[in-house]
Amino acid sequence: MPNIKSAKKRVLVNEKKNLQNRMYKSALRTAIGKYSAALASGDKAAAAEIYKSVVKKLDQGVAKGILHKNAVAHKKSRFTKQLNKLGA
Repeated sequence: MPNIKSAKKRVLVNEKKNLQNRMYKSALRTAIGKYSAALASGDKAAAAEIYKSVVKKLDQGVAKGILHKNAVAHKKSRFTKQLNKLGA
């Protein structure tokens, strides 16, 4: 347990940030699951709508520093290919 005031504050701030990051990642995983379900059902219109929200959440994760930009680029590319394959 920290003794210095600034170290105590860092512990509190880190716990708060950790909770926010976990909430964000959980919401992202839920959105990705919904996208996968829409792809599996073959509903291109629903998948396209959910795709937009997933891409937005991924971009927000990069902006907040939660996700790495190259990892997000990889995911976005994969999701785009899956959506385009559904229409073909």
